Amino acid sequence: MAKLIAGVGTAHVPAIGAAVDHGKQNEAYWQPFFKGIEPAREWAKKAKPDVCIIIYNDHASAFSLETIATFAIGVAPEFEPADEGYGPRQVPKVKGNSEFAWHIAESLILDEFDMTICNEMSVDHGLTVPLSIMYDQPETWPCEVIPLCVNVIQYPQPTAKRCHDLGKALRRAIDSFDRDISVAVLGTGGMSHQLQGERAGLINKEFDTDFLDKLVSSPEELTKISHTEYLRESGSEGIELIMWLIMRGAMNEAVDEKYRFYHVPVSNTAYGLTILEDQE
Repeated sequence: MAKLIAGVGTAHVPAIGAAVDHGKQNEAYWQPFFKGIEPAREWAKKAKPDVCIIIYNDHASAFSLETIATFAIGVAPEFEPADEGYGPRQVPKVKGNSEFAWHIAESLILDEFDMTICNEMSVDHGLTVPLSIMYDQPETWPCEVIPLCVNVIQYPQPTAKRCHDLGKALRRAIDSFDRDISVAVLGTGGMSHQLQGERAGLINKEFDTDFLDKLVSSPEELTKISHTEYLRESGSEGIELIMWLIMRGAMNEAVDEKYRFYHVPVSNTAYGLTILEDQE
Protein backbone atom coordinates (compact mmCIF):
# COMPACT_ATOMS: atom_id res chain seq x y z
CA MET A 1 0.00 0.00 0.00
CA ALA A 2 1.06 3.61 -0.52
CA LYS A 3 2.66 5.17 2.55
CA LEU A 4 2.73 8.85 3.45
CA ILE A 5 6.20 9.49 4.84
CA ALA A 6 6.16 13.26 5.41
CA GLY A 7 4.52 16.60 4.94
CA VAL A 8 6.59 19.59 3.84
CA GLY A 9 5.60 23.24 3.98
CA THR A 10 7.61 25.70 1.92
CA ALA A 11 7.26 29.09 0.32
CA HIS A 12 7.66 29.12 -3.47
CA VAL A 13 9.21 32.56 -4.02
CA PRO A 14 10.07 32.94 -7.75
CA ALA A 15 13.34 34.72 -6.94
CA ILE A 16 14.60 31.45 -5.43
CA GLY A 17 14.24 29.76 -8.79
CA ALA A 18 16.07 32.62 -10.49
CA ALA A 19 18.90 32.42 -7.94
CA VAL A 20 19.29 28.68 -8.56
CA ASP A 21 19.06 29.03 -12.33
CA HIS A 22 21.64 31.83 -12.48
CA GLY A 23 24.13 30.42 -9.98
CA LYS A 24 23.68 33.03 -7.25
CA GLN A 25 23.80 30.58 -4.34
CA ASN A 26 27.18 31.86 -3.08
CA GLU A 27 26.33 35.56 -3.25
CA ALA A 28 26.23 37.24 0.16
CA TYR A 29 22.50 37.91 -0.06
CA TRP A 30 21.64 34.29 -0.85
CA GLN A 31 24.17 32.36 1.25
CA PRO A 32 22.12 32.32 4.50
CA PHE A 33 19.04 31.11 2.63
CA PHE A 34 20.74 28.25 0.80
CA LYS A 35 22.55 27.21 3.97
CA GLY A 36 19.18 27.12 5.73
CA ILE A 37 17.54 24.80 3.20
CA GLU A 38 20.45 22.35 3.04
CA PRO A 39 19.02 20.12 5.82
CA ALA A 40 15.83 19.76 3.76
CA ARG A 41 17.88 18.56 0.79
CA GLU A 42 19.69 16.10 3.03
CA TRP A 43 16.35 14.85 4.31
CA ALA A 44 15.07 14.39 0.74
CA LYS A 45 18.19 12.39 -0.19
CA LYS A 46 17.60 9.99 2.71
CA ALA A 47 13.80 9.79 2.53
CA LYS A 48 13.62 9.40 -1.27
CA PRO A 49 9.86 9.76 -1.76
CA ASP A 50 8.66 8.00 -4.89
CA VAL A 51 5.90 10.56 -5.45
CA CYS A 52 5.52 14.14 -4.27
CA ILE A 53 2.01 15.57 -4.26
CA ILE A 54 2.68 19.28 -4.61
CA ILE A 55 -0.08 21.65 -3.54
CA TYR A 56 0.49 25.04 -5.13
CA ASN A 57 -1.21 27.88 -6.93
CA ASP A 58 -0.89 28.77 -10.58
CA HIS A 59 0.14 32.35 -11.38
CA ALA A 60 -1.86 32.89 -14.60
CA SER A 61 0.31 30.38 -16.46
CA ALA A 62 -1.82 27.27 -16.99
CA PHE A 63 -5.06 29.01 -16.03
CA SER A 64 -6.54 32.46 -16.58
CA LEU A 65 -9.47 34.35 -15.11
CA GLU A 66 -11.63 32.95 -17.91
CA THR A 67 -11.97 29.67 -15.98
CA ILE A 68 -11.26 29.48 -12.26
CA ALA A 69 -11.01 26.08 -10.61
CA THR A 70 -11.06 26.04 -6.82
CA PHE A 71 -9.17 22.72 -6.74
CA ALA A 72 -7.52 21.12 -9.80
CA ILE A 73 -5.43 17.96 -10.13
CA GLY A 74 -3.04 17.10 -12.95
CA VAL A 75 -3.30 13.52 -14.21
CA ALA A 76 -0.92 13.73 -17.19
CA PRO A 77 2.22 11.57 -17.52
CA GLU A 78 4.38 14.72 -17.64
CA PHE A 79 4.16 18.47 -17.20
CA GLU A 80 6.17 21.12 -19.03
CA PRO A 81 7.61 24.12 -17.14
CA ALA A 82 5.49 27.16 -17.95
CA ASP A 83 6.61 30.29 -19.77
CA GLU A 84 5.93 33.00 -17.21
CA GLY A 85 6.83 35.87 -19.53
CA TYR A 86 10.59 35.38 -19.68
CA GLY A 87 10.74 31.85 -21.07
CA PRO A 88 10.33 28.56 -19.20
CA ARG A 89 12.73 27.78 -16.39
CA GLN A 90 15.52 25.54 -17.65
CA VAL A 91 14.60 22.69 -15.34
CA PRO A 92 13.67 19.08 -16.11
CA LYS A 93 10.19 18.18 -17.24
CA VAL A 94 8.03 17.14 -14.33
CA LYS A 95 7.21 13.43 -14.46
CA GLY A 96 3.68 12.54 -13.38
CA ASN A 97 2.07 9.35 -12.15
CA SER A 98 -1.21 9.06 -14.02
CA GLU A 99 -2.42 5.89 -12.32
CA PHE A 100 -1.99 7.35 -8.83
CA ALA A 101 -3.34 10.76 -9.89
CA TRP A 102 -6.52 9.24 -11.34
CA HIS A 103 -6.96 7.19 -8.16
CA ILE A 104 -6.67 10.37 -6.07
CA ALA A 105 -9.09 12.25 -8.35
CA GLU A 106 -11.68 9.47 -8.09
CA SER A 107 -11.26 9.13 -4.35
CA LEU A 108 -11.58 12.87 -3.71
CA ILE A 109 -14.60 13.27 -5.97
CA LEU A 110 -16.39 10.31 -4.39
CA ASP A 111 -15.44 11.88 -1.04
CA GLU A 112 -17.48 14.92 -2.19
CA PHE A 113 -14.64 17.23 -3.29
CA ASP A 114 -15.40 18.53 -6.77
CA MET A 115 -11.97 18.39 -8.41
CA THR A 116 -11.17 19.80 -11.82
CA ILE A 117 -9.23 17.11 -13.70
CA CYS A 118 -6.46 18.38 -15.99
CA ASN A 119 -5.17 16.02 -18.68
CA GLU A 120 -2.76 18.69 -19.87
CA MET A 121 -1.27 21.65 -18.01
CA SER A 122 1.99 23.51 -17.62
CA VAL A 123 3.47 24.11 -14.16
CA ASP A 124 4.99 27.39 -13.07
CA HIS A 125 7.30 28.48 -10.25
CA GLY A 126 4.66 27.59 -7.68
CA LEU A 127 5.54 23.95 -8.32
CA THR A 128 9.07 24.01 -9.77
CA VAL A 129 10.62 26.21 -7.07
CA PRO A 130 9.71 23.73 -4.29
CA LEU A 131 11.37 21.00 -6.39
CA SER A 132 14.50 23.16 -6.67
CA ILE A 133 14.44 23.76 -2.92
CA MET A 134 14.30 20.03 -2.20
CA TYR A 135 16.45 18.69 -5.04
CA ASP A 136 18.71 21.52 -6.29
CA GLN A 137 19.63 21.05 -9.99
CA PRO A 138 19.39 17.38 -11.03
CA GLU A 139 19.32 16.24 -14.65
CA THR A 140 15.93 14.69 -13.93
CA TRP A 141 13.70 15.15 -10.89
CA PRO A 142 14.20 12.11 -8.62
CA CYS A 143 10.49 11.78 -7.85
CA GLU A 144 7.23 11.64 -9.74
CA VAL A 145 4.91 14.56 -9.10
CA ILE A 146 1.15 15.00 -8.85
CA PRO A 147 0.19 18.69 -9.10
CA LEU A 148 -2.74 19.82 -6.98
CA CYS A 149 -3.56 23.42 -7.82
CA VAL A 150 -5.59 25.67 -5.51
CA ASN A 151 -7.21 29.01 -6.31
CA VAL A 152 -5.75 31.58 -3.94
CA ILE A 153 -5.71 34.34 -6.57
CA GLN A 154 -9.32 35.27 -7.24
CA TYR A 155 -11.85 35.78 -4.46
CA PRO A 156 -13.61 33.72 -3.18
CA GLN A 157 -10.80 31.39 -2.23
CA PRO A 158 -11.57 28.16 -0.32
CA THR A 159 -11.63 28.49 3.44
CA ALA A 160 -8.82 27.31 5.66
CA LYS A 161 -11.13 24.63 7.07
CA ARG A 162 -12.07 23.39 3.59
CA CYS A 163 -8.39 23.03 2.75
CA HIS A 164 -7.70 21.13 5.97
CA ASP A 165 -10.65 18.83 5.24
CA LEU A 166 -9.32 18.26 1.71
CA GLY A 167 -6.05 17.16 3.27
CA LYS A 168 -7.88 14.56 5.34
CA ALA A 169 -9.59 13.26 2.19
CA LEU A 170 -6.24 13.23 0.41
CA ARG A 171 -4.82 11.02 3.15
CA ARG A 172 -7.70 8.58 2.66
CA ALA A 173 -6.90 8.52 -1.04
CA ILE A 174 -3.21 7.84 -0.39
CA ASP A 175 -3.90 5.10 2.14
CA SER A 176 -6.27 3.31 -0.26
CA PHE A 177 -3.84 3.15 -3.21
CA ASP A 178 -2.70 -0.46 -3.61
CA ARG A 179 0.85 0.15 -4.75
CA ASP A 180 3.99 -0.05 -2.63
CA ILE A 181 5.16 3.57 -2.98
CA SER A 182 6.31 6.26 -0.57
CA VAL A 183 4.61 9.64 -0.75
CA ALA A 184 5.43 13.15 0.46
CA VAL A 185 2.85 15.94 0.45
CA LEU A 186 4.17 19.47 -0.08
CA GLY A 187 2.04 22.46 0.86
CA THR A 188 3.53 25.55 -0.75
CA GLY A 189 3.10 29.32 -0.83
CA GLY A 190 3.35 32.14 1.68
CA MET A 191 4.55 33.11 4.15
CA SER A 192 3.51 36.71 4.93
CA HIS A 193 3.97 38.98 1.94
CA GLN A 194 2.22 41.60 -0.12
CA LEU A 195 3.34 42.53 -3.61
CA GLN A 196 1.32 45.68 -4.30
CA GLY A 197 -0.45 48.68 -2.79
CA GLU A 198 0.41 50.79 0.22
CA ARG A 199 1.46 47.76 2.26
CA ALA A 200 3.76 46.29 -0.39
CA GLY A 201 6.66 44.55 1.34
CA LEU A 202 4.65 43.67 4.46
CA ILE A 203 6.23 40.92 6.55
CA ASN A 204 4.69 39.76 9.84
CA LYS A 205 7.18 37.54 11.65
CA GLU A 206 4.93 37.15 14.70
CA PHE A 207 2.07 35.82 12.58
CA ASP A 208 4.36 33.51 10.61
CA THR A 209 5.99 32.07 13.72
CA ASP A 210 2.63 31.51 15.39
CA PHE A 211 1.40 29.77 12.23
CA LEU A 212 4.41 27.44 12.21
CA ASP A 213 3.94 26.63 15.92
CA LYS A 214 0.23 25.88 15.56
CA LEU A 215 0.81 23.87 12.38
CA VAL A 216 2.54 21.33 14.63
CA SER A 217 0.57 21.54 17.86
CA SER A 218 -2.94 22.78 17.07
CA PRO A 219 -3.76 22.91 13.34
CA GLU A 220 -7.48 23.10 14.09
CA GLU A 221 -6.86 26.62 15.40
CA LEU A 222 -5.51 27.62 11.98
CA THR A 223 -8.71 26.44 10.29
CA LYS A 224 -10.55 29.27 12.06
CA ILE A 225 -8.55 32.04 10.36
CA SER A 226 -10.79 34.00 8.00
CA HIS A 227 -9.88 35.47 4.63
CA THR A 228 -10.02 38.94 6.19
CA GLU A 229 -7.58 37.98 8.94
CA TYR A 230 -5.14 36.52 6.43
CA LEU A 231 -5.27 39.77 4.45
CA ARG A 232 -4.83 41.93 7.52
CA GLU A 233 -2.10 39.94 9.25
CA SER A 234 -0.13 38.33 6.41
CA GLY A 235 -0.77 40.53 3.38
CA SER A 236 -2.72 39.98 0.20
CA GLU A 237 -0.55 37.02 -0.83
CA GLY A 238 -0.21 35.51 2.65
CA ILE A 239 -3.47 33.66 2.10
CA GLU A 240 -1.36 31.14 0.17
CA LEU A 241 -0.75 29.59 3.59
CA ILE A 242 -4.12 27.83 3.36
CA MET A 243 -2.35 25.39 1.03
CA TRP A 244 -0.11 24.31 3.93
CA LEU A 245 -3.30 23.20 5.70
CA ILE A 246 -4.02 20.68 2.96
CA MET A 247 -0.63 19.17 3.69
CA ARG A 248 -1.26 19.26 7.44
CA GLY A 249 -4.70 17.70 7.04
CA ALA A 250 -3.07 14.73 5.34
CA MET A 251 -0.92 14.08 8.42
CA ASN A 252 -1.88 12.39 11.67
CA GLU A 253 -3.11 14.56 14.51
CA ALA A 254 0.23 14.12 16.31
CA VAL A 255 3.35 14.95 14.29
CA ASP A 256 7.03 15.55 14.92
CA GLU A 257 8.68 18.58 13.35
CA LYS A 258 11.94 17.28 11.91
CA TYR A 259 13.19 20.63 10.68
CA ARG A 260 12.16 24.29 10.59
CA PHE A 261 13.75 27.25 8.86
CA TYR A 262 12.50 30.84 8.75
CA HIS A 263 14.36 33.59 6.92
CA VAL A 264 13.69 37.25 6.08
CA PRO A 265 13.84 38.55 3.49
CA VAL A 266 13.80 36.45 0.37
CA SER A 267 13.06 38.96 -2.34
CA ASN A 268 10.38 41.03 -0.54
CA THR A 269 8.79 38.12 1.29
CA ALA A 270 9.19 35.98 4.38
CA TYR A 271 10.44 32.45 3.70
CA GLY A 272 9.34 29.50 5.80
CA LEU A 273 10.09 25.76 5.63
CA THR A 274 8.95 22.89 7.81
CA ILE A 275 9.25 19.10 7.55
CA LEU A 276 6.70 17.06 9.50
CA GLU A 277 6.46 13.32 10.09
CA ASP A 278 3.65 11.40 11.73
CA GLN A 279 4.35 10.28 15.28
CA GLU A 280 4.54 6.52 15.58
